[in-house]
Amino acid sequence: MALLATEDVIVRFGGLRALSEASIDVDPGRVTGLIGPNGAGKTTLFNVITGLQDPDGGRVVLDGVNITRYSPFRRARMGISRTFQKLEAFTSLSARDNVLVAAEQRKAWDRSSFSPAAVADELLERVGIVDVAHYMVGTLPTGTARLVELARALALNETAAFDDVLRRVVDERGCAVLLVEHDMSLVMGTCETIYVLEFGQMIAVGTPDEVQASKAVQAAYLGSAAVGA
Repeated sequence: MALLATEDVIVRFGGLRALSEASIDVDPGRVTGLIGPNGAGKTTLFNVITGLQDPDGGRVVLDGVNITRYSPFRRARMGISRTFQKLEAFTSLSARDNVLVAAEQRKAWDRSSFSPAAVADELLERVGIVDVAHYMVGTLPTGTARLVELARALALNETAAFDDVLRRVVDERGCAVLLVEHDMSLVMGTCETIYVLEFGQMIAVGTPDEVQASKAVQAAYLGSAAVGA
């Protein structure tokens, strides 16, 4: 059973149908990919999932609960989070302080007993950035700063994305991860199931091999050169 699912989601912007009955299943302990050309509707679907966009039809289900009308804050407390193409870390704070702030935010609503400082230190080690813990995030390379984002998301008991770190996190925690990414080597090497959007419609779903072999996907997005990559 999927931990997270969208069911026949429709979003209209005026006369434009940005999403047309978009359905996906995101299973626990697995990384599910969502790809498509620019303007396909990926960000819109993500916004529906996280509560930033109300759908005109369909619903979002988390662990069997219809959360379609829940606020973004309530969804975050239930365990939904995201990272962005634009870095969302506090650039004027250190890597450790970024993670610590997130852990302290979680402390405000999480009834379990834990030390925010201990959580921050454990997550910095887990994602492999202990050696830059006291560097300002604004001075870090983009890839390293994204690992800070990942640690922050995990500090909130939420999750996001990234290759071997992502795989390890998924394996250890049983998280359900939806990865939206243009890097095909990352998507094909990390995701067990991939959904492909074009003009708001799902045109394919399957394993990496099945998606790469799809003529519709090749025409819409990957191109013939991507086959066998």
